[in-house]
Amino acid sequence: MNAKANLAMIYDDGVIRQFSIMAVVWGVVGMLVGVVIAAQLVWPELNLGLPWTSFGRLRPLHTNAVIFAFGGSALFASSYYVVQRTCQTRLFAGKLASFTFWGWQAVILAAAISLPLGYTSGKEYAELEWPIDILIAIVWVSYAIVFFGTIAKRQIKHIYVANWFYGSFIITVALLHIVNSAAIPAGFMKSYSAYAGVQDAMVQWWYGHNAVGFFLTAGFLGMMYYFVPKQAERPVYSYSLSIVHFWALIFTYMWAGPHHLHYTALPDWVSSLGMVFSLILFAPSWGGMINGIMTLSGAWHKLRTDPILRFLIVSLSFYGMSTFEGPMMSIKTVNALSHYTDWTVGHVHSGALGWVGLVSMGTLYFLVPRLFGQKQMYSIKAIELHFWMATIGIVLYITALWIAGVMEGLMWRAINPDGTLAYSFIESVKAKYPYYIIRLLGGLLYLGGMLVMLWNVIKTATNGKPTNILIPAVKGN
Repeated sequence: MNAKANLAMIYDDGVIRQFSIMAVVWGVVGMLVGVVIAAQLVWPELNLGLPWTSFGRLRPLHTNAVIFAFGGSALFASSYYVVQRTCQTRLFAGKLASFTFWGWQAVILAAAISLPLGYTSGKEYAELEWPIDILIAIVWVSYAIVFFGTIAKRQIKHIYVANWFYGSFIITVALLHIVNSAAIPAGFMKSYSAYAGVQDAMVQWWYGHNAVGFFLTAGFLGMMYYFVPKQAERPVYSYSLSIVHFWALIFTYMWAGPHHLHYTALPDWVSSLGMVFSLILFAPSWGGMINGIMTLSGAWHKLRTDPILRFLIVSLSFYGMSTFEGPMMSIKTVNALSHYTDWTVGHVHSGALGWVGLVSMGTLYFLVPRLFGQKQMYSIKAIELHFWMATIGIVLYITALWIAGVMEGLMWRAINPDGTLAYSFIESVKAKYPYYIIRLLGGLLYLGGMLVMLWNVIKTATNGKPTNILIPAVKGN
């Protein structure tokens, strides 16, 4: 740093406060919609006979709200917080950072209006139509400018590993979104994909699985590598392992998408290649999980008294579970049983609720009191309650769907001695009914925990006052 820069600067935390609060709000909204559609599977009459409240329209609203509104806002907040602290400088282009907040909220609002109205491209995790896609691209490029601009003007030579994960997530999501969303407009809210047939499916699942790999994994690993050591007050277990984890993960994840297309029109060698890379993914994924959990070496006792640390560490357990299950389900013989069943839904929610949800909640519990000038959250007991509601809810949810999914797959493939199907499709649907009730109970518990968090965050924010942390003055180089 130049010797003239002796005055202390102030971190730009206003936009972080905004994203943190909205992450919690959108979390409640997204999970509420999830509970509604889970209830519709138990009681179809809850569709109300209206097109706007049908499962087919509310389900993409749920996924977009939870992934991009809740998860996205948590990623914006945490990455802006981490990049300033690890680079010892204010955000680059503060007004552009503010634009990313308002632009992202506009995207979410547009999704919340357009999806129930039936405007959709029909692509998983990429349902939004072309005008909204353009806005997403503009906001995301602005995000990249702010993040990498901040790194470029850092006062510390070293780039901490959390920023490597955040950076890879930002670059890759931009690439995925722009390529997969290429479309020919055919009206204000109607378009046709630039790709056709099996090529469209291939591009979609290159996008779809890497949305999981980079938006829902790499970005949240950035959280893990900063907030676990900070909350544990321990250095990361192995910095060398974190670098190996990074390079192995980002290279391997890119090629795993075709495992979604086993037994389809996709060439067999392509889906087999996807399977192989999925199996390889197990190694870096578990390397990262072990690195995060072993950061507690010498501080295991803190898990008994620190519910925030419990959120972060249990999230890593679910990360390990999901990244074992995913490669296993990519094996063709296993996939022949699991494909199109509720086992897949259970797997997705093990990662989404267990990994993404818990690590985001732990991170937000870390951020909120610091952003609002408090020593801790308003109620530690409420954090404890939230942890147990969320954890029990996840276990009920995923266990019910694992059992239902395996049963469903076995019923579909069961045949009579004469070669006819032993069960009709509707019989398999009826058999899942009790498990759908358990799934709904799990979802209600998880949503209840999120409502407890919203109350706790509001009380913490209103009892405190926004604060900006001084960066110590640096003399000389």
